[in-house]
Amino acid sequence: MHADHVRWIKERLDIVEVIGDYVPLKKVGRSFKGLCPFHGEKTPSFTVSPERQTYHCFGCGRGGDIFSFVMETEGISFSQALELLASRAGVSLEPVRKGASGGDVRSVSALAQEFFSESLSGPGGISGRHYLAKRNVPEHFWKEFGLGWAPSGWDSLWRHLRSRNVDEKDALACGVVVEGNRGLYDRFRGRVIFPIADVSGRIIAFGGRLVDGEGAKYLNSPEGVLFRKRECLYLLHRAKQFMRARGRAILVEGYMDALRLHMEGFGEAVASLGTALTSEQADLVKRFAPRCYICFDADAAGQEAAVRGMYVLQSRGLDVRVVSLPEAKDPDEFLSAPGGSARFAACLDEAMPLVRHHLFLRRDALRDPTQREQATRDILSGVAQLSSLDLAPFVPEVAAAFGLFAHQLVELVERERKVLSQPEQGKSSLSGVSITGGKEEEAADPVEAALLFLLWTDASRRRSASPEGMLPLFSEERLRHIVMALLSGEVPEELEARWHVIGETYPLRVVAFGGEWCARLEEKDAWKTVVGLLEARNRKRQYEALQLKCRRGEATDEDLLALRDLAQKLKGGKDSA
Repeated sequence: MHADHVRWIKERLDIVEVIGDYVPLKKVGRSFKGLCPFHGEKTPSFTVSPERQTYHCFGCGRGGDIFSFVMETEGISFSQALELLASRAGVSLEPVRKGASGGDVRSVSALAQEFFSESLSGPGGISGRHYLAKRNVPEHFWKEFGLGWAPSGWDSLWRHLRSRNVDEKDALACGVVVEGNRGLYDRFRGRVIFPIADVSGRIIAFGGRLVDGEGAKYLNSPEGVLFRKRECLYLLHRAKQFMRARGRAILVEGYMDALRLHMEGFGEAVASLGTALTSEQADLVKRFAPRCYICFDADAAGQEAAVRGMYVLQSRGLDVRVVSLPEAKDPDEFLSAPGGSARFAACLDEAMPLVRHHLFLRRDALRDPTQREQATRDILSGVAQLSSLDLAPFVPEVAAAFGLFAHQLVELVERERKVLSQPEQGKSSLSGVSITGGKEEEAADPVEAALLFLLWTDASRRRSASPEGMLPLFSEERLRHIVMALLSGEVPEELEARWHVIGETYPLRVVAFGGEWCARLEEKDAWKTVVGLLEARNRKRQYEALQLKCRRGEATDEDLLALRDLAQKLKGGKDSA
């Protein structure tokens, strides 16, 4: 049960130690401070409390618990964060994804990775080492990127796995072996191995590059219980910190392209594993960077085929720029030439916005009467996927290329959008709108956040408090719902697990904010102070409402008595909130 796992993990892990692995923290009083990892700042406003096991940034408003932090910094789901933290805490979990026999497929992937790495360094790995040397990949990068070698033997890996008591069904589910007429044999043979990791860095699949002989040049693991191509980007687990720091991703097609970029100092590079770009990959990039530079093969035909995928990325809210590399087949070749890094940086500076790039690709077709209609349709179907805000800067250029006035183009785009929106009725075309209905969530009232924190962390307060006494103290409907759940007997760990699963971050941010506010009160009885302030506010609201009724001539005798009573209390000098 998620709630039990959440509790056990929090009991065993210290949030200061976990966050300290990501952010240098300095002890200040009873808390720790550091520079916020979620926004750029020079003066520390990010606070971590070992007592409350929460964090909060007074600069950007981010906050929560140990799970919230790992999910946001690693860009992973609650289930993945649960696995990651459980492993660190030594808490036993049922594997999230299992093989057909019930064994943990991840352990098979780890064993296979270990075997491939040792094989590359061993006597039988000379072909692999020769290939990597020819591609100018220094030896220290082999280990850094986990490169390996799959021996040419029929079942070398399978015999190794069998010696480690790996079940046949688990090996098949992992995808590293194949079932044939004579039993199981290795999928990868005679290939340099590129391990594919998920966003947390755990191996989920492999790519193999053929060195000699016949067969497909590149071979990937089949899709299965761990691996789905459309949800993966090669080297994302290494690139994500660079992406966040530099505000951009560089997206290429091949393993060697991505590796070369990392080797040359462009650590924000990821590869698409040779698949058409997907919305899942777009969302992965967007977790860590707002802008994506796409650098595919330089030939026009290859870029034309990829444009549809680029629009998928742009439609998910990314600022897509297309990089053109002159006189080169691919980024690896371009960067390997003398002065490649500096020239590549210049190409990034000259990268075209997606719409302008698309017009550039179709410029000849737009001038040819026999191709003009199809080229126009291609561009129109692309730009119609973009929000009005994203498209607005390019309306004059597209309209001119089509030979239309701007308002005519806008009408065409609107009609095309209606066609595209049929499968997803009601989806807004504007990016950046939160699920709560506003462009930005307003910060919670600090005193109300403090009372929520006190209820959240004190079971005895929850038992003694009544809905009639607590709910009127909260002006925000969302906070009233949370308080009602707590006073109805809901366990905080169960609520927390539920919120994490659905990606609801607001409640835990408010709890963390409330905890920091209470800490700054520096009073022995925070409950009395916070409740007193909110009760005073509530009396003022009631007094103002009754005054309004009086002015309208709607007040009853009971209202007048209540108004007099409230006036006396307000004059007592205690209601200064």
